[in-house]
Amino acid sequence: MANAETKVPTERLDKAAKSDQPVIDARKLAVTFKVEHGEVEAVKDVSFQLHRGETVAIVGESGSGKSVTARAIMGLLTKRAKISDKATIAYNGRNVFKFSTRERRLLRGDRISMIFQEPMSSLNPIYTISAQIIETIRAHKRVTRRAAEEKALELLKQVHIPDPEARLKQYPHQLSGGQRQRVMIAIALANNPDVLIADEPTTALDVTVQAQILNLIRDLQQKLGMAVILITHDLTVVKQFSDYVYVMQHGEVCEHNTTAALFKNPTHLYTQRLLASEPKGSANPLPANSPVLLEGKGVRVSFMLKRGGFFTPDMHELVAVDNLDIVLRKHETLGLVGESGSGKTTFGQALIRLNSMDRGEVSFGGVPIQDKTHAEMRPFRSRMQVVFQDPFSSLNPRMSIGQIIEEGLVVNQRGATRKERQERVRDALEAAGMPGNILSRFPHEFSGGQRQRIAIARAIALEPEFILLDEPTSALDLSVQAQIIDLLRKLQDERGLSYLFISHDLKVVRALCHRVVVMQHGKIVEAGTVTEVLSKPKTDYTKRLVRAAFQVAA
Repeated sequence: MANAETKVPTERLDKAAKSDQPVIDARKLAVTFKVEHGEVEAVKDVSFQLHRGETVAIVGESGSGKSVTARAIMGLLTKRAKISDKATIAYNGRNVFKFSTRERRLLRGDRISMIFQEPMSSLNPIYTISAQIIETIRAHKRVTRRAAEEKALELLKQVHIPDPEARLKQYPHQLSGGQRQRVMIAIALANNPDVLIADEPTTALDVTVQAQILNLIRDLQQKLGMAVILITHDLTVVKQFSDYVYVMQHGEVCEHNTTAALFKNPTHLYTQRLLASEPKGSANPLPANSPVLLEGKGVRVSFMLKRGGFFTPDMHELVAVDNLDIVLRKHETLGLVGESGSGKTTFGQALIRLNSMDRGEVSFGGVPIQDKTHAEMRPFRSRMQVVFQDPFSSLNPRMSIGQIIEEGLVVNQRGATRKERQERVRDALEAAGMPGNILSRFPHEFSGGQRQRIAIARAIALEPEFILLDEPTSALDLSVQAQIIDLLRKLQDERGLSYLFISHDLKVVRALCHRVVVMQHGKIVEAGTVTEVLSKPKTDYTKRLVRAAFQVAA
């Protein structure tokens, strides 16, 4: 076994099997960024090769240098970035760092294209889809606007967007997340590039949409003969879609090998830890005769939406939650799964009275709460808490960590003195795996995983009986995800907590939940124990979800 100090070879281990010249050959790539108190080495002495028609995966946790490496290839680094004089990135044998500004611009988007992680940030909100695809085509090809429009339509058909003629006239906000990502792929493929860089292209998407996007990229790759660099932290995706893998940690390549060899016999300790970070285990058995804590009967939530113009409005009803029943017992974790738009979050929020219900009954601890006023709900608020998907959005950036957690104690009149409240804040932080000496620091000073721990500390500081967990791990790296799952299990055992766990990540659901409820279009299509539903799904919809989650095959 190689240890962390072993020098990683600059050449690929399967070089003897390759007869062609690499389309991308990076050597000694090092990137530093100027910061307030000096410099940060984001990428250190990275070398890798990419051949035509293959997929190379670059994996690692946030901050490992994956995206900086990709942006260096594209020439999209900020002015603060400095690339080492010894670094070379050869495209078809020519060092792109020696290209003129014009040559580099012509290369980018034409021969080398990139799909970014968040399409809503990458697409211009004030231009139609048609205008954005046409701009990419005409920036690199001398064609008429009519020919570019025809090509744009052909590209949307190629990426299997439904009703492509109508989509061309729409704006990014009018498309779903999966459709926006398909538009990004269409733009990236507009000029038949030799290399496609996909930077976390499916992180924020449902498992079924993720499978469709990845299969689409693979099909187009085979059809067009592209080489693909896939940047991701999802090892299931890496295993199924890549030919060769580079593992990065702290800006360096710590190991690389063919996909099959790396998964079979990882030699570096970090790679072994990364492969072991896939959500594992199962929920601890539920205590016998555990009483019911939260119950919903016939819960219905609808919204009135407006269609048509200003002078001819047409109102129609959208039923988000359609006459649903649910039971959650003390110490139990109940998973609520389904695709985006299935009504999971709306249902969860209605159960704890954060949404208004049209009708239905909800009881908490045997007490009906569906008709209680805002003031009457206050005694229940400390007993039920929420942890949201994005902790950066749910933590006030202007408040210190101490103030954020103490605020709930003040509002709910917990702790007689400030000293007593601060002691409870420290206890909550330590229970969530964070040091108690960070009270004066602010949310932006922490990583995503640390912020999620702080959000959990805020929830448990009030010593609740129930926590609604709304996609709490979807934006986190695998290893951080595993830590949060272990933390939630530990807190449940120590404090007897009950969780309603909303997620589209069935691997996490399998590791954490006792039972699972599957939702589609506001209805429950299947429910049962985790083993029953995920091992022997009965409905076609659940089968598709399970297949997409565990095999990445839509």
